[in-house]
Amino acid sequence: MSQALRRHPLLRPPCARTKASLADVPASMLAGKRVLVRVDFNVPQEKATGVITDTTRINEALPTIKYLQEAGSRVILCSHLGRPKGEKVEKFTLKPVAEKLRSMLGSDVAFSGDCIGAEAEATVAATGPGEVALLENVRFYKGEEKNDEEFSKQLAAHGDFFVNDAFGTAHRAHASTAGVVPFIDGGAVSGFLLKKELDFLMGAVEQPKRPFAAIVGGAKVSTKLPVLDSLLDKCDKIVIGGAMMYTFFMAQGISVGSSLVEEDQLDIAKDLISQAAAKGVKLVFPIDSIVAQDAWKDDPAAYSSGVEATEAEAVQDGWMGLDIGPKSIALLKQEIGECGTVVWNGPMGAFEFEDFAAGTREIALTLAEITKGGSITIVGGGDSVAAIKQMGIADAMSHVSTGGGASLELLEGKVLPGVAALDEAEKFA
Repeated sequence: MSQALRRHPLLRPPCARTKASLADVPASMLAGKRVLVRVDFNVPQEKATGVITDTTRINEALPTIKYLQEAGSRVILCSHLGRPKGEKVEKFTLKPVAEKLRSMLGSDVAFSGDCIGAEAEATVAATGPGEVALLENVRFYKGEEKNDEEFSKQLAAHGDFFVNDAFGTAHRAHASTAGVVPFIDGGAVSGFLLKKELDFLMGAVEQPKRPFAAIVGGAKVSTKLPVLDSLLDKCDKIVIGGAMMYTFFMAQGISVGSSLVEEDQLDIAKDLISQAAAKGVKLVFPIDSIVAQDAWKDDPAAYSSGVEATEAEAVQDGWMGLDIGPKSIALLKQEIGECGTVVWNGPMGAFEFEDFAAGTREIALTLAEITKGGSITIVGGGDSVAAIKQMGIADAMSHVSTGGGASLELLEGKVLPGVAALDEAEKFA
């Protein structure tokens, strides 16, 4: 292997499978205890009104919250929202989330206007068995993302026990995901959502139902290099789509017109192709594109003419590729259709524009169809998840990951700090 393609070591520890989950903890250990739960309530909101537009992450946390309520725990929730950069920014308050959680949970949720200090302490003290409180945005403090020890101690003081149910931030070594653990004596385990994510994603790459395929799309090879590199050791086939396919085309001497290309990744693309051949992994590339004239990029929202399909892979000068074409859709449906496990991360094109949405839409529908037939389908990554939600078929997949970055790092074989910090299951045996 050349120096251009640097191997990313498989760092996933064997103990990741033996980390304790909430199911390992006797309910008697939780009764009456203050249980600090790190949830991921980083939900999308309308800019003008602050109205929550997607409650998926709240809904996914409900099983853990309800279980703790039934166990008689005093449930103390903490989360981040947005990127306030260590400052108290009103638009990033979790207060609207507390209101939404009340209606979804069907019980009262106390809200503290701070996550540490006197107000937070009073809110926690007033939370009784079976009751729920939500603390204010932990990222209002710089100590959260810095994993500051003093901030971790103050946050940990709210709990006798710790549950991490925030898969979306489990790949970050922050105070609320990892820093609090040494300062909570009762124990630290995964919640039901985090456990589900680990089981699906790790199961997919360690014991897949074969043939095992990965569909990798999106704009840039550089952001997907580690996962592509790792998947070469696991997959039977890898489908390449999205704008990143044009970097691979250029690496093979195919004309790409004005399509997006990362020229500094050409040698890496060549190496990936060589490595796939050496390992017997089938790389599946689109065989045509939906293209638009260069003027599209100047005003894509207004541009609606000059869109057509190419005859083959090559894109002419003055044109740019923005989706896979109809021949490619037929090919990819056939390739995906024969697989037992499929992991999808990244759209096939600029799906936010209807002219370039067909590729992503058809891949999504194909995954929904093979799921009915018994295949395991896992969708991760913000854009892929957004696409299937727009189509209303998220429930048709085997698993939809709540964390794009975390899911990629798991597929790469990396240690997730928020998982590594948890106790071993044997502690509660």
